[in-house]
Amino acid sequence: MRPRVEEPYRVNELITAPRVRVVGENIKVDVYPIQTAIRMAQEQNLDLVEISPASDPPVCKITDYSKFKYEQKKKQKEIKSKAQKTVVKEIRFGPNTEEHDFNFKMKHASNFLQEGSKVKAYVHFAGRSIVYKERGEILLLKFAQALEEFGKVEQLPHLEGKRMFMMIAPKGKK
Repeated sequence: MRPRVEEPYRVNELITAPRVRVVGENIKVDVYPIQTAIRMAQEQNLDLVEISPASDPPVCKITDYSKFKYEQKKKQKEIKSKAQKTVVKEIRFGPNTEEHDFNFKMKHASNFLQEGSKVKAYVHFAGRSIVYKERGEILLLKFAQALEEFGKVEQLPHLEGKRMFMMIAPKGKK
């Protein structure tokens, strides 16, 4: 036996309010007693679906419930697809990164920012190199300054364990 799935909307006899505001096609929008509203839906071979239970009186729509659920699912999917997904690209430095490597990584970071991705730059301190924390911080601040025209610093450099992180977000579209 399958477990009963809780429906997100109350339908027909599951609606508990004594009076409801009825909306739908070919219907006079008004407040009706629940039995009258259910009868109106049954006369059209449709369902009475409670779409706004919080309002007073609750709003119900006369519609085909399976079609209604399908449209709601479709709307949710559309909203989800339009939501912007943030991509975070990581760029790793060592505390003794040379100028050429720095420029190479900066070029990559500027491309990432122009694409709309966030950049998480970090300096990894291996072994005893943790004594050069200031070098790492200076390197990250120099990196942020070099990328000033493409992005803005979202989080200043901070140390977590053996890594010093900094987040840079892309600047808004002009």
